Amino acid sequence: MVFAHYILVYNPKPKCFSKCNISSKLETMRSMKNHFLVFCFLFVLSLAIVKPTKAIGLERWHIHIVNGLSNDQNLFVHCQSKDDDLGKRYLSVGTEFNWTFKINFWDTTLFWCYLQKPNAESVSFEAFWVERKSIWLFYRCFKSNCIWTAKDDGIYLKDNPANRDALVHNWG
Repeated sequence: MVFAHYILVYNPKPKCFSKCNISSKLETMRSMKNHFLVFCFLFVLSLAIVKPTKAIGLERWHIHIVNGLSNDQNLFVHCQSKDDDLGKRYLSVGTEFNWTFKINFWDTTLFWCYLQKPNAESVSFEAFWVERKSIWLFYRCFKSNCIWTAKDDGIYLKDNPANRDALVHNWG
């Protein structure tokens, strides 16, 4: 008799099959939707924590190429990326060529430049790249402002925090 009473009290089958199944499916779907939203929120938050300086590609970078040569020498400049050719131009002494951009979603943004003096000495170099293992460029281009200057002995990058130019590339 006790055994029968237990069966009646503990009945794992719901009283209504169709209503309960639909209701439980809807509840499961709502739960999955909530879990998905929480996952998306945490994913975006983790991106912001890992890369605070590039908050989802909103930061604008400014690159400057300055002619700091002596004796009124014009500087030939041709800069480009995989997607954008910024054109060829001649800079007179004391003038600059600059552009602004945002880092692409895949962190593969790369700009390189070819500079040539009137005596045919030239140099090719990367003017901007996304750093993965260091912050060498990021540190010098404080506040996303990279200033490359062509001088008689080579190409300098302004170390903004130290407020001085540092020789990076020699003419070849």
